[in-house]
Amino acid sequence: MKILFISSEVAPFSKTGGLGDVAGALPAALASLGHDVKVVTPRYRDVRDARLTPTGQSLVVRFPSGEASGPILSTRLSENLEVLFLENEAFYGSRSGLYGDAWGEFGDNARRFAYLSVGALQAAQRLRFVPDIIHANDWQTGLVPVALQRGFRNTPLSRAKSVFTIHNLAYQGQFPKGVMDELGLPWDLFTSEGGLEFYDAVNFLKGGLVFSDALTTVSPTYAREIQAPEQGYGLDGLLRRRAHRLHGILNGIDAHEWDPQADPVLPARYGPRELEGKAVCKRDLLARFGLPDGDAPVFAIVSRLAWQKGMDLLLDVLPTALQADIRFVGIGSGEGPLEDGLRALQARHPKQMAVHIGFDAALSHLVEAGADFFLMPSRYEPCGLNQMYSLRYGTVPIVRATGGLVDTVEGGLDGTGVLFEAFHPAALLAAIRRALALYADPPRLEEFRRRGMEKDFSWSASARKYEAIYTDLMAE
Repeated sequence: MKILFISSEVAPFSKTGGLGDVAGALPAALASLGHDVKVVTPRYRDVRDARLTPTGQSLVVRFPSGEASGPILSTRLSENLEVLFLENEAFYGSRSGLYGDAWGEFGDNARRFAYLSVGALQAAQRLRFVPDIIHANDWQTGLVPVALQRGFRNTPLSRAKSVFTIHNLAYQGQFPKGVMDELGLPWDLFTSEGGLEFYDAVNFLKGGLVFSDALTTVSPTYAREIQAPEQGYGLDGLLRRRAHRLHGILNGIDAHEWDPQADPVLPARYGPRELEGKAVCKRDLLARFGLPDGDAPVFAIVSRLAWQKGMDLLLDVLPTALQADIRFVGIGSGEGPLEDGLRALQARHPKQMAVHIGFDAALSHLVEAGADFFLMPSRYEPCGLNQMYSLRYGTVPIVRATGGLVDTVEGGLDGTGVLFEAFHPAALLAAIRRALALYADPPRLEEFRRRGMEKDFSWSASARKYEAIYTDLMAE
């Protein structure tokens, strides 16, 4: 199949979260299955890869206030995989962030991502690439299926089937209704039933949900959760009506980057049948964070410090948990009060707790390898990746039973991790106590570690499921 994959971020070129990881890994997995894949993404200011070459083609996207244009650049990552970059200095090249800066979201995001959505389809035309499948991702590309049906109806692209993936339903790309005129969208699209209107505003994500041939999200449980009001963010009714088109497919992980048997960052390597190297990693982790060595269990986080991730719940529980003989290490950045809360706790417990505010890729690998337990007390979690990294590294995850966490971590006496249901301090504290009981039983702990490490979370299985959806669409 010929697949046009469109995303506002693509690792390793640009990334703010899981979307970038998926957009870097899934197209590569599809290409490895023999499909011809072109990925389209903006060329942001920090994308300065010398391998980018001009295609000789440019875009012209017409808005009522004037034209926006720019060249199409390319890099080929494999025989079947090419990444196309849309260059526009005003929209992308002059910005310090992808979606906003220290002052908030960029005020022209509607235009910036309308340019991406229409420009991606134009790029396929300019390069004479006629896709069978057009796969868009999150609100930034929500106008892709709208444009495909309305603006490209009489072009060769019109035979393509569209797939839209929801990575996080909470982020919807909502704009004042004046955006209809600003972008030149016909007002017959501004309807609550079958259109872009959402509480008297324009909702880009809704456009993707309404106009796509198939919808996917990043775990089976999250696909069910977003059809209920609690996690539906006002779109649960629409998702229930389109439930027959909605598929939950678990994200994968990069099994080459995240492999404790070959990870170049680690001071010692290990696998499920030779776990001795994990103890070496634990000693090195404690030394790196300036904490005393010893037999105490190490609990860890690597996370955005955000409300969604349940970091406020963790802050409620840590003072009590630290009364036991444990160590806690953390890497993360995000909301100021959460950063300040972790720093304050570190100051009160300098021999038990240490945090790194910021992001450090190499250190995050060492945390995954050296910790005994990994904490993910999320309010909601569409998929989550760190729990899968933890399982692969023999670090037992402690997770709330929501979204992709419950799809990947098995609780119980013969499980791979520790789950808790209620989003409440008592529930998290009880889970930590269960983890301490597990730590006190080394043979059982070792079996938990081995079971987790033997799970296959590579992208190959997930790519096959997307392939099956594409195949079914083409047969309609």
